[in-house]
Amino acid sequence: MRIAFLVAPQGVEQIELTDPWQAVLDASHTPKLVSTKPGHIQAFHHLDKADTFVVDEDLDHARAEDFDALILPGGVANPDFLRLDTRAVEFAKGFFAAGRPVAAICHAPWLLVEADVVRGRTLTSWPSLRTDIRNAGGTWVDERVVVCTDGPNTLITSRRPGDLKPFCAAFGEEFAKDAQEQEG
Repeated sequence: MRIAFLVAPQGVEQIELTDPWQAVLDASHTPKLVSTKPGHIQAFHHLDKADTFVVDEDLDHARAEDFDALILPGGVANPDFLRLDTRAVEFAKGFFAAGRPVAAICHAPWLLVEADVVRGRTLTSWPSLRTDIRNAGGTWVDERVVVCTDGPNTLITSRRPGDLKPFCAAFGEEFAKDAQEQEG
């Protein structure tokens, strides 16, 4: 499976990118870093600069239909930048329209609120997004990981870096089911 990791040029929480990336690799899937600009992205450890990562595809060339699933890492600034970019919003919407799984952690559901895809869905996030999710028609719960199938696709969400293990396990299980369905 080809898995898109959508991030802004700066502001992604590094561990929320690298741990899921490694989980995708460990499951023998192909992760691709997608961003709003070509080149490199700057990751952060909370508010401090961390490593940079090479962008595989920018949103002028990436299409949702070319991927089997989407992972949205968090960080406070990352999803805030993404939700202001109509290409990022449309890219995320494309996975919901195609019925493909989406996994989002921490502040990443801000992009999903902007894409208007949380209505009728149950999800979790960093607690400060609770009101935004409720105002967008979603049901917010305080759980380590939530797998919601009440919609056109499976939506997997998690609250924070401390929840990365169950988050990666949940999306890994979902991606494995999707891969089996594609083969069968």
